[in-house]
Amino acid sequence: MTEEVNTNEEKRSLSFVEQLVEKDLEEGKNGGRIQTRFPPEPNGYLHIGHAKAICMDFGIAEKYHGVCNLRFDDTNPSKENNEYVENILNDIQWLGFHWGNVYYASDYFEQLWDFAVWMIKKGRAYIDEQTSEQIAEQKGTPTEPGKPSPYRDRPIEESLRLFNAMNTPEAVEGSMVLRAKLDMANPNMHFRDPIMYRIIHTPHHRTGTKWNAYPMYDFAHGQSDYFEGVTHSICTLEFVPHRPLYDQFIDFLQEKEGQTAYRPRQIEFNRLNLTYTMMSKRKLLALVTEKKVNGWDDPRMPTLSGMRRRGYSPESIRKFIDSIGYTKFDALNDMALLEAAVREDLNARSLRVSAVLNPVKLVITNYPDGQTEEMTAVNNPENEADGTHTITFSKNLWIERDDFMEDAPKKFFRMTPGKEVRLKNAYIVMCTGCKKDAEGNIEEIYAEYDPESKSGKEGANRKVKGTLHWVSADHCREAEVRVYDRLFNVENPSADERDFRELLNPESLQVLDRCYVEEYAAERKPGEYLQFQRIGYFMADLDSTPEHPVFNKTVGLKDTWAKMNK
Repeated sequence: MTEEVNTNEEKRSLSFVEQLVEKDLEEGKNGGRIQTRFPPEPNGYLHIGHAKAICMDFGIAEKYHGVCNLRFDDTNPSKENNEYVENILNDIQWLGFHWGNVYYASDYFEQLWDFAVWMIKKGRAYIDEQTSEQIAEQKGTPTEPGKPSPYRDRPIEESLRLFNAMNTPEAVEGSMVLRAKLDMANPNMHFRDPIMYRIIHTPHHRTGTKWNAYPMYDFAHGQSDYFEGVTHSICTLEFVPHRPLYDQFIDFLQEKEGQTAYRPRQIEFNRLNLTYTMMSKRKLLALVTEKKVNGWDDPRMPTLSGMRRRGYSPESIRKFIDSIGYTKFDALNDMALLEAAVREDLNARSLRVSAVLNPVKLVITNYPDGQTEEMTAVNNPENEADGTHTITFSKNLWIERDDFMEDAPKKFFRMTPGKEVRLKNAYIVMCTGCKKDAEGNIEEIYAEYDPESKSGKEGANRKVKGTLHWVSADHCREAEVRVYDRLFNVENPSADERDFRELLNPESLQVLDRCYVEEYAAERKPGEYLQFQRIGYFMADLDSTPEHPVFNKTVGLKDTWAKMNK
């Protein structure tokens, strides 16, 4: 009885996709094989929505000892190129997944063509010479049946001749298409004689000018699954109404091949939608081409390359996706949940360094002129193996302007005249006053240090209520820091009927160009996770140079954005 209860508990913890896969395995379908695929179209960079599909497709294969292949859906050469192919490969590897094989839909162009010819010869497909507008109008509505094309019953030999003509350089784009002859009265609009092939003269990134007629997604996708031996074709919910057509084409293909022992199964799950984020590749491409952002890898973009450049770890993205799960209902996930996952992961892996973003000079008046000390700083208190580094202490320091208040309230535990604070990894100091300019702005702050209070020194750990970070004014590097806000001003830009360009947040990027970082931080490279102590998580940007360090703010130490926008 106990064993049965435990088994049921385990079943309930599985996603519905895993439950379906396990049921197929129990029933011995497809010889007990598990084979999935991730099929991106190389017409843009991958975004975090694709990451959810990647985690599902590759994760199922890993869990059930199967294989996940990568297949590029390259059936529309007018929108595809090798730059996108290379970046898709990089992004999948960055997330930590490995494919069994790399395939392309274009690998199957000959087989798809032969299948289309078989469909014509069986009287199940025909050439239609109506315009796209006429075809759309003739299809009817979900509540009204469509009307047959005037070309629906044209002779098979004529359709075969015209189909061959479609694949010639002389064919005119839009002059004809190949349609499946299915059911113009079917309530599922996808069954109303769907288009199988159209004419495109743009050279293909792999096949060049060999083809002038290209298969549509609905005709190529399921057949590619079949040719490869895919057992579970896992996709998002918008493909639910496409599934009957997917199955119908597989039925035809099985008939052509004369076998029924194997067939792929399509399963749909909910897409990943985030607040203040746009997932449409078409609109993201527009942001790039219109220079609304600084490329596909702009740290404000939801692309994986943008998140990588901003400083997100692949582990944090995978943990976030795992936490929100897979269902059959679309939902809008709060960006704060992703940022919390990033924050939790980076806390465990980031190097702690000192940086001052809004600097003001602090002079330790009783510290000897010209003297310096090397203070020991722990690289990561969460992982002793990360070791330590040294940071130089001197008479003249930079501290955060917000860490000083001349007339402070009672619960202000930072620097104020007459009170002590500890300078992290260094000494306890007492503020003695400040200097102002003619407008009343603070120019310098003055303090005295206690030579017996050095961090780590025996008897030096008397308690003070505030600890401040700092950098030595003579032993630091000036740096540029880029601080990011939400790219869009509205919570759900995808649902907003206004032009998405009107919804962009003009304050989504703030550049701080007079920041100071300790020299150890200035030497960090892109890909190294950093915590600017007391500020947030950061990463060196690709634009960073030894002469001009540049850092991107990944996320703050706390979620202050939600509070500000209540």
